[in-house]
Amino acid sequence: MTQTISIRRITVPAADRGTDLELRVTAPTAGERLPVLLFSHGFGQSMDGYGPLVDHWAEHGFVVVQPTHLDAASLGLAPDDARTPQIWRHRIADLGLALDHLDALIDAVPGLPGRVDAGRIAVSGHSYGATTASALLGARVVGPVGDRDQDFRDARVSAGALIALAGLAGEDLTPLARQFFPFMDPDFAHFTTPALLVAGGADQSVLSTRGPDWWADAFRVAPGATDLLTVAGADHGFGGIHAYDASPQTTAQDRASVALVQTATTAYLHSALGTGSSAWPVAQAEIAAQATGTVESR
Repeated sequence: MTQTISIRRITVPAADRGTDLELRVTAPTAGERLPVLLFSHGFGQSMDGYGPLVDHWAEHGFVVVQPTHLDAASLGLAPDDARTPQIWRHRIADLGLALDHLDALIDAVPGLPGRVDAGRIAVSGHSYGATTASALLGARVVGPVGDRDQDFRDARVSAGALIALAGLAGEDLTPLARQFFPFMDPDFAHFTTPALLVAGGADQSVLSTRGPDWWADAFRVAPGATDLLTVAGADHGFGGIHAYDASPQTTAQDRASVALVQTATTAYLHSALGTGSSAWPVAQAEIAAQATGTVESR
């Protein structure tokens, strides 16, 4: 297994944000021309979460960059803070800011300078983070909170892996979603950057009155969402992708769900970035043989 190094609390000045952006970078200690994977955490999480995913990605050749967004519980932003209604915008800006300062982030990790291929960048995220990451792939936010004509796409990003990406709004959003997440009204028509979507087969959201199929909406309508992995029996946490100690009573199926998300996202991104052209086809065949999930492609 490849050894990794993780440097946390790297700070990037962010005057417009009101609080400097803090990040963690995790990378393999060996290897050349390493691709970059920018990861956006779920609601309330931070750069210190998602160890099972981040460590796996780094062990398999990615330089993983994790910003801490303003909604992180560790920051304790007050609900009446003037920035709160715009956190969804700040989140998107955080990802762009991380890429703007990528050279400095690489320099902050001992032994990493000169080993990174900054021309191969992917973005990922879970839940709220998937919504945030999707903006860099071309997804837009409908008014009145957003502007359907505002394009957040980042040309530096050439692939994505979105885990539990919220679906379309319509009449299906619950009162909870409408009150606290009014930005959750996406337009996927301009989502053209290639991406894998990962959905839980048993993920019944409190944000939608629909079933687990809600998480697959972008696959049906986004031109770039070319592949959908549905993890059999998985709920919103996919068995514990956000922490090693997420569930002391983790079952074999839960561990299998985590492993499937790890291996599928790794394989897809290596293929999409050109660092392992056969990785995704091989992974698809293995998933079909194991029957722990299903893959749809178009």
